[in-house]
Amino acid sequence: MVITWLGQACFRIQSGDLTLVVDPFSKDIGLTPPRFRADIVLVTHSHYDHANAESLAGEPFVITGPGEYETKGISVCGIETFHDAAGGKERGMNTIYRIEVENTSILHMGDFGEPQMRAETLDEAGDIDILMIPVGGKYTIDSSEAAKIVKQIEPKIVIPMHYKIPGLTVALESVEAFLKEMGASKAEPQEKLTIKKKDIVESKGGGVVLLKVS
Repeated sequence: MVITWLGQACFRIQSGDLTLVVDPFSKDIGLTPPRFRADIVLVTHSHYDHANAESLAGEPFVITGPGEYETKGISVCGIETFHDAAGGKERGMNTIYRIEVENTSILHMGDFGEPQMRAETLDEAGDIDILMIPVGGKYTIDSSEAAKIVKQIEPKIVIPMHYKIPGLTVALESVEAFLKEMGASKAEPQEKLTIKKKDIVESKGGGVVLLKVS
C-alpha cells in the first residue's frame, strides 16, 4: 500500500491497481486539485476544501456520509462526528472514516472538531493502525487536542494533516506545535508512505510520519 498526501485533508491510498481518495479539494484553497483516476472517493463533509470529487477522472464510487460500505474489496465505515466543539451548531457535521485495506485499518478524521473522542465514537472506530488527524486548529482541533486524541486512539502510525503549507490560502497553524507535542520535532518529511501490514505489526506504535505534498 502506498499513501501520498496532496495537501489539506486529501490523501491518495493505492493498493495494487486500486486508487482511493479522501477529501479532494477545490482550487479555491490555492493548491492544485487532484485530477487523476480514482476508484473510490470519500468526502467527510461538504466544505469546498474537502468535497471536490468532480475533479477526479474515471467513474469512482463516492461516499459522502455515515454508514457501512463494501466495494472493490475495500471496507469503509463512516462515523458521524461534529465539526466543532458545540455539537455541530457552528460548523455542522463531519464524517470520520475507518478504511480497511490490505488487512490494515486507517482512520481519516476529516475536519474533526470535538475536543476529545466520545466513548461511542472510539468503540465504533475500533483498533486503528494508521491515523490521519487534523492539527492546524482554527476550523478543527488544534495541536494539543490532536495529541490528546492520539493517546485516546493509540494508533501504530500518526499522519498529521490540515495545517499550514506554502500556497494554502486557508488560515491554519503550522505542524511544528503538534510535532513538539508528540516528541517528533526531528521528523523528516517523506515523499510517500509505502507500508505493509507486517511493518505495522513490527512497529512500536505512535510514530509520526510527516508527508510532503505530492
